[in-house]
Amino acid sequence: MARIFCIANQKGGVGKTTTTVNLAAGLSRIGQRVLVVDLDPQGNATMGSGVDKRSLKATVYDVLIGGAGVREARVTSEKAGYDVLGANRELAGAEIELVNLEQRDRRLKLALADAIGDYDFVLIDCPPSLSLLTLNGLNCAHGVIVPMQCEYFALEGLSDLVNTIKQVHANLNRDLQLIGLLRVMFDPRITLQQQVSEQLKAHFGDKVFNSMIPRNVRLAEAPSYGLPGVVFDPASRGAQAFVEFAQEMVERVKTL
Repeated sequence: MARIFCIANQKGGVGKTTTTVNLAAGLSRIGQRVLVVDLDPQGNATMGSGVDKRSLKATVYDVLIGGAGVREARVTSEKAGYDVLGANRELAGAEIELVNLEQRDRRLKLALADAIGDYDFVLIDCPPSLSLLTLNGLNCAHGVIVPMQCEYFALEGLSDLVNTIKQVHANLNRDLQLIGLLRVMFDPRITLQQQVSEQLKAHFGDKVFNSMIPRNVRLAEAPSYGLPGVVFDPASRGAQAFVEFAQEMVERVKTL
């Protein structure tokens, strides 16, 4: 059965979408069957997977309001090697429509149940706010992967996110746990980043992934070509780091 993971952080601009699409591409590269669910109305994970969000016949919005099933709405990214349940601006309206629907915070979980056997991993790219969309993601996930930069303000936001995970675990989803913290945009030459990294390891121990994603120009360029960095330039340091992270994820899943 597929393992479902949210890639979440309540702080914006920390590389959630970059992590989602590159982890998906890395997992696909090592033989895993992957579905990316784009829960952000901006649709960046959709476009970053080589899928045109404007041409989608059905999106995650249709799935959430019951207008389509996951198998109908998903599309395959031939370039990236995984399936995508895409999003576009329509998803912004789902917040309002979900309020009046039954089981409004479990709609995604119920919808995914039909297609769960088709995959080894389902990766959900969450928006930065704690909204009904994020809650739908957290409600169906086995765990949360937190990409974070090793900076002071990132530590401040992390405590809020950990509390959110604890609350959802206690009240809505007993399976939910913090899977791990992924250090992204890491530059070992910056003393502060090394210090924050050490603080993370001291406080969270083995919840900090061994893999680190370096600050890498090729990863930053890849979205403008509609590709994950792992596909855009497989030889780049960033791409190789994400493939290593994918291998670490496969090993970590075995211990859950």
